[in-house]
Amino acid sequence: MRILIIEDEPLVAKDLENLLRKIDENIHVMKVLSSVDSAKKWFATNPSPDLILSDIQLSDGISFDIFEKINLTCPIIFTTAYDNYAIRAFKLNSIDYLLKPIDGKELTAAIDKYRSLTSESILAEQLKSLMGSWNQPTHKKYKERFLTLHRNTLVPVTQNEIAFFHKEELIYLHTLSNERYISDHQTMDEIESLLNPEFFFRVNRQFIIHIQSIGRIKTTHKGLTVQLKPPFNNEIDISREKAVAFKSWAG
Repeated sequence: MRILIIEDEPLVAKDLENLLRKIDENIHVMKVLSSVDSAKKWFATNPSPDLILSDIQLSDGISFDIFEKINLTCPIIFTTAYDNYAIRAFKLNSIDYLLKPIDGKELTAAIDKYRSLTSESILAEQLKSLMGSWNQPTHKKYKERFLTLHRNTLVPVTQNEIAFFHKEELIYLHTLSNERYISDHQTMDEIESLLNPEFFFRVNRQFIIHIQSIGRIKTTHKGLTVQLKPPFNNEIDISREKAVAFKSWAG
């Protein structure tokens, strides 16, 4: 299998190569490209790969600009630390995406999904649909009230009362008044899909935070650390891959 990687962060690209080698020793990475411009030039003189792993936000633009100009016949798996609007757009389509930092099991599942796709016409329709959904405004009605559990009692909590969601053994909803309730939802992905991304951000696999709960943001060698406002003492790490999207959202 010939795979093309489009990624402007060298460490992320190297990690992807290593993960791909672990998945299948027969995978051949044709090239690692780091920009929209270099990708356009590469496609002009090289045969199409079997599969593309592409970041969305590159140093000189959005990778969609690459694929709109070429007659692409291979599928794309997007890797992204982009905001929640993009993630929801991808979920409407069959082309896969991976949220950074890349998890090996999720990459394996995406490769398996690629292997199950054989029709070039289907792939072309998927890409067309994906690009269309990216450019369409979102009119989704987001959930504004959540039912939670506390001592065998159901407690309704409005979105303006929420400080953050935290996954431990169970998923807990923490309020700004420092109350902790058990969420009625089973996964963080489900909760994320219900929340308005204007106010909530999935900072990592364990935390979804409300913008009003942010106290201070510190830069670290790993990315960012968010310190929540009192009465919370939580310091939440954000990877370098998600730092740009987070600062754009928080600013």
